[in-house]
Amino acid sequence: MTATDVKHRIVSSEEWLKEREAFLAEERAFTHNRDELSRKRRELPWVRVEKQYVFDGPQGPVMLEDLFQSRSQLIVYHFMLGPGWKEGCPSCSFLADQFGGMLVHLADRDVSLAAVSRAPIDEIEAFRKRMGWRFPWVSSHGNDFSSDYHVTFTQEERASGTMYYNYGPANFPRDEAPGASVFYKDADGGVFHTYSAYARGLDILLGAYNFLDLVPKGRNEEGVVPYPMAWVRHHDRYVDAPEVKAAASCCGEREQA
Repeated sequence: MTATDVKHRIVSSEEWLKEREAFLAEERAFTHNRDELSRKRRELPWVRVEKQYVFDGPQGPVMLEDLFQSRSQLIVYHFMLGPGWKEGCPSCSFLADQFGGMLVHLADRDVSLAAVSRAPIDEIEAFRKRMGWRFPWVSSHGNDFSSDYHVTFTQEERASGTMYYNYGPANFPRDEAPGASVFYKDADGGVFHTYSAYARGLDILLGAYNFLDLVPKGRNEEGVVPYPMAWVRHHDRYVDAPEVKAAASCCGEREQA
């Protein structure tokens, strides 16, 4: 990108610093507001999970409690990969590319992370192998988990317009939708649902978006059709720019999240 690619005001260093300092006050206010919102999120009431969910894992049946491993907190990402799909949702894959590097850091804060999809486990494993991912990922093909947490819809729901998604009536274009749900396990083994987020509520989890928001062109999604994230590809389908390939070669193999 050259300087002429983005039309913008050009000012002196002194003028730039003055405006940057003023904008810092807005950034600080946003940070404090986000801290307060996070505090309120942690104070939301919980619901005891009464159902005994049994998932299919690579090594056999897995209970919801097992996904916590040795920890008391669990984040489940509802990954859009339905039965018979040839591949997972590109946008979910965009997000999941970040998981691998986070696991050790989350574990130190008493948090486990796992993905759940409705596809059978052999279809999940085939796609996982293609993507090179190593995070825990199980199948809800034989239980109601994805329906109970409002990320999968029946043909009847879609046809009648009675879909419930992101806490209200929705007209989602597919029978699977993205989301994230949080659970807590107490010392007695009781499991509680503490939080779920969907749609734009997942934006904060997309680290690449946060980086793009820093640059002059931003997310550069205006005019992208049929929806803003349609530019996203599975990471093995991008054509790397030469300088990206060179950086990867210089720094060794890029880690596959």
